[in-house]
Amino acid sequence: MRFMVIVKASEASEAGVLPTPEEFEAMGKFNEELVDAGVLLAADGLQSSAKGARIYFDGDKKTVVDGPFTESKELIAGYWLVEAKSLEECVERFKRCPNPAPGVQTNIEIRRVFEAEDFGENFTPERQAAVEELRARAAAQHNS
Repeated sequence: MRFMVIVKASEASEAGVLPTPEEFEAMGKFNEELVDAGVLLAADGLQSSAKGARIYFDGDKKTVVDGPFTESKELIAGYWLVEAKSLEECVERFKRCPNPAPGVQTNIEIRRVFEAEDFGENFTPERQAAVEELRARAAAQHNS
C-alpha cells in the first residue's frame, strides 16, 4: 500500500522561513531511515502559497486565484510518498519523525493512495492498461 504523509504549513513556512542546519540534519537522518527501510518513494517540501495559485471550478467555468492563501494550517508545506504494509505500520514509522515545525503545535496527516483494486469494476482492465501506459510515458519523458 502507498501512503501520502502530508506536512501541514505553518506561519513560518508560509513566510518562507527555511529550516535551520540542525533541522535539516534531523530530517535528513529520518529520510535516510526511510530510504534504508526501502519505503520512501518520493519526498519534497513545497514553496509557500504566495508562489502558487488555485483554480476554482464551477461547472465549465474556471477561475484562477493567485496565492498567498490565508489559512496556513489548511495548507501543505511538504509530503512523503511511502510504501507500507498497513496504516498502522506507516503511523509507527512516522511517530519517529522529527517535528516538521519545531516550536509550533502541528501535525502530519497520513492518507492512503488509491490502488487500481480500490476502484472496483468501473476501473476496467482497459482503463488500467491506459493508466499504466500514461505512467510509463511520463516516466520515459522524465528519464530522457
